[in-house]
This record gives sequence, C-alpha cells and structure tokens, in this order.
Amino acid sequence: MSERAAYDELVKKTRDIQLLVSTAGVLGWDERVNMPRSGSQLRADQLGLLAGMIHEQFTSPRIGELLSKIEQSDMVKDPESVEAVNVRELRYQYDKQTKLPKSLVEEITKVTTLSQSDWMTARKNNDFKLFEPWLDKIFGLMRQKADAFGYTGEPYNALLDEYEPGATTDQISQVFETLRNELVVLLKKIANAPKKTDKSIVEREYNVELQRVFGESVAGALGFDFSAGRLDVTTHPFCSGFGPGDTRVTTRYNPKRLNDALFGIMHEVGHGLYEMGINKEKYFGTPMGDAASLGIHESQSRMWENQVGRSKEFWSYFFPQAQRMFKESLGGVTLDQFYGAVNDVRPSYIRVEADEATYNLHILLRYEMERALLNGDIKPKDVPAEWNSRFKKYFGIEVDSDSNGCLQDVHWGAGLVGYFPTYTLGNLYSAQLFATAKKEIHDLMSRFERGEFLTLRNWLKDKIHQHGQRYRANALCQKVTGKPLSHEPLVAYMNEKYAGIYGF
Repeated sequence: MSERAAYDELVKKTRDIQLLVSTAGVLGWDERVNMPRSGSQLRADQLGLLAGMIHEQFTSPRIGELLSKIEQSDMVKDPESVEAVNVRELRYQYDKQTKLPKSLVEEITKVTTLSQSDWMTARKNNDFKLFEPWLDKIFGLMRQKADAFGYTGEPYNALLDEYEPGATTDQISQVFETLRNELVVLLKKIANAPKKTDKSIVEREYNVELQRVFGESVAGALGFDFSAGRLDVTTHPFCSGFGPGDTRVTTRYNPKRLNDALFGIMHEVGHGLYEMGINKEKYFGTPMGDAASLGIHESQSRMWENQVGRSKEFWSYFFPQAQRMFKESLGGVTLDQFYGAVNDVRPSYIRVEADEATYNLHILLRYEMERALLNGDIKPKDVPAEWNSRFKKYFGIEVDSDSNGCLQDVHWGAGLVGYFPTYTLGNLYSAQLFATAKKEIHDLMSRFERGEFLTLRNWLKDKIHQHGQRYRANALCQKVTGKPLSHEPLVAYMNEKYAGIYGF
C-alpha cells in the first residue's frame, strides 16, 4: 500500500467515526433541549453505546498502523500541510485514547448523561443533595481517567490537556495570579469612581418573544446563517457544531433581564461562527475540520459578546432598534445610560451573567474547586459550604442559594472537568486578537456604528477559523498577533472602557 492510499484510508475511517460522534452530538443536543426527563436512562444507554463504538473504532490497531506508515513518508515533510496537521493531531489523540479502557469511556458517558438530568432538577429546586451522589461518582471517574492518561504533577493536568493541549496547572495558575492582581486594582478604581451606572435599565420588563426576535436579528447581523443553524432554549446555554450545514446555539430568557438572553445569544453565536468558519465540507472528520482549542473557541464567543456586543459603537447601531422594540422599558433612556447599564460592574452570583471585570474571578473559584475535588482535598458533601466561603472571599457577598452557587453550571454534571480555565484563556486571547483586528482594520469600530459586522467575521475566518488545528493555540496567537499570549491587552481594554464609563 502506498502512503497516499494509507492516508486516504485513514481519512475515510476518521470521517466515518466523526459521523458517529455527530450522531451522539445530536442526541446530546436533544437531551438538553427537547427530551422529556423520563427518557434519561434510555438516552444514557444510547450515548453509552455510541461512545463505546466511537472509542473502539478510533483506537483500533489499524488506525495506529496507518499513522505509522504515513509518519515515515514525505507527505508530512511540511509541518503545516493538511496531511501533516491531520497526522500529527490524530497521532496525539490516538496515543491518548488508546490509554482509556472502553468500559471507562462508556461508564463516563452513561453517568454524565444521567447526572445532567438530575442536575437540571437540582438546580431548579435548589436541591444539592439530589446532585451530590453524581458529583461523587463523576470526580471518581475523572480520577480514573486522569490515571489512565498519566500525568506529570497533579491529575488535573491530564484533564486540562483535553481542552487546551499542552497547558498545565503551573502555567494557568501563574496567568490567573497576574490577572487577579490587575483585576483587584481595576475593581477598586470602579468602586471609588465618581460616576455610577444604572443597572435597573436592563432589569425591567422585557417581553420574551420580542427578546427572541431581537436576538435573532443580532445573530443574523453578525453573520450567523440560519439556513445552516438554529436557536433554541435550554437550561444552560451551549453551542453544538455537528458538521457541514448544521450548527445549533441555545439560550435562556429572563423576562426581567435583557442581558441574559441577548449576550448569551451573542456568546454562543460567536462559537457558532467559528464552527461555520471552518471548512467542514472539505475537512469534516479530520483535525483540519476542528477548532484549535477550547481557549481559542472561547476567544471567539467572548469577543462577539464583549468587545463587540458591549461596545458603544455596537449600541449606536442597535439601540434605536431596541428602543422601538422595547418601548416601555427603554423610553426616555439615552444611549450613554444604556451603554453604562450593559457594562455595569458589580459582584453577582451567576457566572454567565457576570460583567467583564468580575467574570474571571468566577473562573478562578471554579478552577480552584475542581482541582481540590479531583485531588480529594474537598469532598462532594462539602462543596456548598466551600463554594460559599470562597465566594464571600472573592466577591464580598453571601450566596443566597445553591442554585445561585455551586449548582449553577452544567460542567461538572457533564464531566467537563478541566474546561473552566479555557474561559479565562478565551478572554485573554479575545482581547489580544481584537486589538490586532483594530490595527489591521483601521475603521473597524466605525463599521460597527453602521451595522457592518461581516468585516470582522471575515477577518476571523481568514486568520483563525480556516486553519482548523494547523496551529496550536499559543502558536496561532503568535502568528496572528505577533506576540505570545499576555494579560496586558485584556487589562488595557478593560481599563480604557471602564475609565470612560466610570470616569476614573
């Protein structure tokens, strides 16, 4: 067999495997959007079966044989070629996945499917006791997974690598510490600032159906293709990119808060634009058809949500439309007042509703908690008390319920341990990438004022989306911005924005 024939066979196999992955993805989406709660056990069995099939096919000896043959050929001579990228990343994944027993993969899938159902009920009813046994099971399974992968330092490194390849707790902790110090200074400036914002403007009555119409209008303006995607309602917003022509985003509506659904939609649409920007028609089922990392993925969602969606230029265009749609709530409100309201900074319970200045403190708390849970330093039964204590330390307010505290996020119930740091990495990447976009597109902000957002979408597609996994996250950042990842662009961006709003 020639090297080209081996490569073609490898791609055929990985595409077939990705069809199974996308099938599981559709079932997972349905579970969180449409499925009746009583269907949880059946769905767990379905997803468990698919997870076992996917793992068995991807870890078959034949995949290893094909990789070995291609790795010795001239096809991978250019490290940035499509073939070299696909072989490099498939080898990376193959070597990891072959360390996991099929039985563990199936068990994790079944347990996390069932746990998410009880998590939704526990969150709704403020009932941590219902979720506690699942938390115990999940972190036990995560420890088994980390042990199977192997790690240097602590087990969390093995799980973090799943979402941000090559990242370590030492690196993350150093970045977080530097950023936290800067945030403390910024928050003090805001607290002592002469000007204040009126948050009540976005906490009035906002008709849910009108919120949906407005949100879809914004999504369309950003470039989200509704002929290849859809928007639905769920308990915890997420985005699913199943493959060519099918990218789905979700949100949740609050009739008394405009920010929740709107910025939730913009966040998930940012993910969706990344999925739509990758050439999945050509590269589906290979690493070139997938995102560089979760940190880079989050950079796209946070950029559209914050640098774009919370900019004054964005609202210069959309605020008149919002006023016409929400006449009673926004009548008599000025653009400056509204801009201040959507950028209000103050401690709050819910991470996905947090302002930019306090958001990363939410991530720091979760990062510390899940490391401690994985290491056994915190027991699941102690999570509410530990959470509340740390929250009071970081935010200065008492948590009023577990639903607004340790039960608010789906991640632990879904087995996504190691995921949370990618949100802060995403914030850092987004600020650095956006600063570069503003330099290269000199009239970018004035384009926003005219409702022209596709220039940025196309820039991101050219600089980031189209490359798939050609570059690891740090290398991609260096290539696009000319510098390694730094906290400085994010800090500079926030200081400039909030100085204008709060007058410090």
